[in-house]
Amino acid sequence: MNTLFDRIETFFKGLSSPQDMPHDEHELHLAIAALLLEVMQVDDSEQPEERQAVISALEHHFHLAADEIHALLERAARQRDQASDYHRFTSLINRHLDAAQKARLLEQLWRVAYADRQLDKYEEHLIRKLADLLHLPHQVFITRKHRAQDKASD
Repeated sequence: MNTLFDRIETFFKGLSSPQDMPHDEHELHLAIAALLLEVMQVDDSEQPEERQAVISALEHHFHLAADEIHALLERAARQRDQASDYHRFTSLINRHLDAAQKARLLEQLWRVAYADRQLDKYEEHLIRKLADLLHLPHQVFITRKHRAQDKASD
């Protein structure tokens, strides 16, 4: 089965510049990066471990080089700052990712929150809200939370 992540990975292997990316895939990358950044910054305390968790998530899912990740994060930060709510990002993700892919994304959001080994109440509230906007059931919310928590304590 050729998933969107597989197509994105294949695309990036032959990528010459960000302008060459199809619009929807580019917007999907920005949406995912913006949500990862939002979790990192929601508690008004950006920790180096959280930034590394965001970078690792983007490397893992999109197989980007360091300069591509840096550029993506800059664009995503601008998009995030301009957005009035999360619907702009979650609606795009809902259109392009299936339930399993959204569950993996949710786990990445949890990993960012747990990266500094402290789960802030604002981080948990935001991830709960995003899980609802991504139409993920509470069981997935809890399961992915525990998986990320277990990995953080390894």
